[in-house]
Amino acid sequence: MTAYILRRLLLMVPTLLGIITLNFFIIQAAPGGPVDRAIAQLQGRAGDPTARFSGGGEGGPSAQAGDTGTSRGARGIPPEVIERIKKQYGFDRPIHERYLLLLGNYATFNLGNSSLSGQPVLDAIISKLPVSVSLGLWTTLLIYLISIPLGVAKAVRDGSRFDIATSSVVIVGNAIPSFLFAILLVVLFAGGSYWNIFPRQGLVSPDWSSLPLGEKILDYFWHMALPILAMVIGGFATLTMLTKNSFLDEIRKQYVQTARAKGLSERRVLYGHVFRNSMLIVIAGFPAAFIAVLFTGSLLIEVIFSLDGLGYLGFNAAINRDYSLIFGTLWVFSLLGLIMGLIGDLMYVLVDPRIDFESRGA
Repeated sequence: MTAYILRRLLLMVPTLLGIITLNFFIIQAAPGGPVDRAIAQLQGRAGDPTARFSGGGEGGPSAQAGDTGTSRGARGIPPEVIERIKKQYGFDRPIHERYLLLLGNYATFNLGNSSLSGQPVLDAIISKLPVSVSLGLWTTLLIYLISIPLGVAKAVRDGSRFDIATSSVVIVGNAIPSFLFAILLVVLFAGGSYWNIFPRQGLVSPDWSSLPLGEKILDYFWHMALPILAMVIGGFATLTMLTKNSFLDEIRKQYVQTARAKGLSERRVLYGHVFRNSMLIVIAGFPAAFIAVLFTGSLLIEVIFSLDGLGYLGFNAAINRDYSLIFGTLWVFSLLGLIMGLIGDLMYVLVDPRIDFESRGA
């Protein structure tokens, strides 16, 4: 197993390299960026071309990410001022030098500085990570707590009215994305058009730090109720059907018929043998489910409810063309996804020792 883990870790290097390379050159072709934004700001300042610039320097905030560097709208600004701006953000270098600088910096977790705030990108990501992890963790746990019992009940009552009725709910949950549920919840329960029961934005109340411990916990869950509910409604369908199908597949196997022939009660057969075996793939898939919720589900939810997490951070970075922050967030997400994928494989082996990736040459 050690050799398999080492191979997976080594394979992460070319995977990350490919992701970084692809996105670096895509960003180079994108219009706008720190240089063009700085020039636009200059042109809107009542003609003060000699305004001083702070931060940056060679290899500065956005030298690692991308910018057209062409300054298409730089009419009326002295060329030396434009060169100062390019040097400030590191775009006085040719593209291949910026690319090599990017690789070297990212290999040492030096993600540069935000071109908008000047804050180190890694510090910004770390400060927002707890919000996104909290949202993803609670959502994943609730999805499992709902989907596993529901999937088992549907399998045991396969073809019944209960199965058909709950399948309608599952289809609706699978068809409608979570952000639409989030908007509906805001309209209904957050002062949109009907009731104003839950807060509309933020992770905690402004006076949270002054509250007693018990009220802090209640305030936190009061703010998280609608975002988590929206993500659970939009995410439980897949796991429910996976649980049901896995349970049905186990019921049809020979060992179940043998157990019944020995006189074991139906409850003992279903929950003593079938449940344990059918849950292997569901339990082992927890890391992948968590990272999927963290990646795909949280971005729009964080924007809708103004939760200051990675999704909201990336959204603001994209709106403001803060390429260093966009690129750093993407790199961290990619690294987390690869690590969680490895953890998912290890959990398969942990819950089912019969699985051996070494013997398969994986």
